[in-house]
Amino acid sequence: MKNLLVKFLTWRLKHISTKNFVLMLSGLVGLVAGIAAVVLKSTVHELYHLLSTVDIGGFDYLYLAYPFIGIFISALLMKYIFKEKSGHGITNILFAISKRSSIIKSAKMYSAMVTSAITVAFGGSVGLESPIVVTGSAIGSNIGRVMHLSFKKRTLLIGCGAAGGISAIFDSPIAGVIFSIEVILADITIAAFIPLLIASVCGALVSLVLLGDEILFSFKLTDPFTAYDVPFYIVLGIICGLVSVYFVRINYFLEDALKKVRSDISKAVWGGFMLCLIILIFPPIYGEGYNFIKLLLNGKEYEILENNIIFGGMDSYGFLLLFILGIILVKPLASALTIGAGGSGGMFGPSLFLGGMTGYFVAEAMSLLPIEYHLSSQNFTLVGMCGIMSGILGVPLTAIFLIAEVTSGYTLFVPLMLVSAISYSTFSYFEKYSLYSKQLIEKGDFIPYDKDRQVLNLIDLFKIIETDLLTIHPDAKLEDLVKLVRASKRNIFPVVDENKKLVGVVTLDDIREIMFDEASRKSRIVKSLMNEPPEQVSTTENMQSVMNKFEKTGAWNLPVIDQGEYVGFISKSRIFNAYRKKLIRQQQE
Repeated sequence: MKNLLVKFLTWRLKHISTKNFVLMLSGLVGLVAGIAAVVLKSTVHELYHLLSTVDIGGFDYLYLAYPFIGIFISALLMKYIFKEKSGHGITNILFAISKRSSIIKSAKMYSAMVTSAITVAFGGSVGLESPIVVTGSAIGSNIGRVMHLSFKKRTLLIGCGAAGGISAIFDSPIAGVIFSIEVILADITIAAFIPLLIASVCGALVSLVLLGDEILFSFKLTDPFTAYDVPFYIVLGIICGLVSVYFVRINYFLEDALKKVRSDISKAVWGGFMLCLIILIFPPIYGEGYNFIKLLLNGKEYEILENNIIFGGMDSYGFLLLFILGIILVKPLASALTIGAGGSGGMFGPSLFLGGMTGYFVAEAMSLLPIEYHLSSQNFTLVGMCGIMSGILGVPLTAIFLIAEVTSGYTLFVPLMLVSAISYSTFSYFEKYSLYSKQLIEKGDFIPYDKDRQVLNLIDLFKIIETDLLTIHPDAKLEDLVKLVRASKRNIFPVVDENKKLVGVVTLDDIREIMFDEASRKSRIVKSLMNEPPEQVSTTENMQSVMNKFEKTGAWNLPVIDQGEYVGFISKSRIFNAYRKKLIRQQQE
């Protein structure tokens, strides 16, 4: 098999240009990502149908236990089978691009599909879209790696996989392309734009052929938009931005709290149990929740209260609004618990669900104002989906075109643009970074739109550590140090004790005047000659932090310490050399 691949790649280099080859691969990645999206969606729906047919008589208490079971199984699979940690999949993709040269583990091509299918089908309050993006991105990365493509081309194929997956699951090729540009690819050129188009179209075609009109979510608009609605949409945009801030902060708080639980099993038990309690009170939070959004759009909002063991008999208009408000407040808790407890899924679906509920609530709440003006709850539901998605995920353009495409028209294009912009701006006022990128940026693992820091971030600290410096014990005599000077080609001598701890540094300049004095060589000890280094570098630091230390101290060499032990030195000149090589390589690619 390996020989066949080598022969194929050799033939390819002779007969097909890299540009055309990438175009071909982009179509292949889009097709495979589209098939993955169809398989995942079909599997979840079949599994959901199978679970819903189980009849134990009376109230279906299994309905409450399913989310717990799904999270528990998913946590076990990730811990013992796939050897992965729970978390936001798209965040991991950005990390792979930034820190791992766009190389994604091959297991990611199926692990996210398996665990998310179980989590969502059993009622976990997350979505399928992010797992599809992870799967498609992993497919693109691994195809690029097998075909020996460069970092830049692998990254492009990762974007193609994401575009194909989103396009297939929503039948929205434009949104698929824009999502890749906004989230996956930091900078884009026309040459890179064409492969994204091909991948997205291929993903959409796969969905159309295999599923027909049975896409994840679609709706035909019936109510028109008028310019007189604009003031109300401005209010909706601000509320969507505030709800987005609430969602993200609750998400971070709960996930951080669950991380403090050391046992993965205990985490799954407690998180799953809390999720089951929430679903007992608010059943619409079960699973993705798109069916409840469709009820709102089709004027069947009171069916949301059906089969509710607690509020089943309360069907007044006022209580319905309070119930929907409760869903808006509790949905972020449910989504955070699902992911934090060990479930698998994404925040794409929850943001759309929360947006639909928010839009409907705002429209109906405004109808209670003492003004004689009718607002379309359908339109507000759809535009609210756009607003929350724009805020939480930081993808204003994707949100606009996604809702425009799933509604099969551009009737709402003006309010979509308006609400998306206002929601994004409101969110950005309180939160600097999106849900996907915040943790990576704060750790220095992802630097969007900063070319200098992007190149610097590609440098591996371990590869440029200099370990050829000769060390000496602090109690050694100067004459021992002189012997090292004769043997060494360097002018820096780390002073290291018996515990491998760096206690100081001696340079050639420190001993130049006394190293030839016989009495000094025999009487002076090293610790009386050494100086404390101006700063130390940890092996866990990112390169931006290292460069800040060089700039602050003005030094050209700094020691590297790993868990208290001396490792070597890092020099500014070697960093500059590595930086130059990375920059030239990127320009050539």
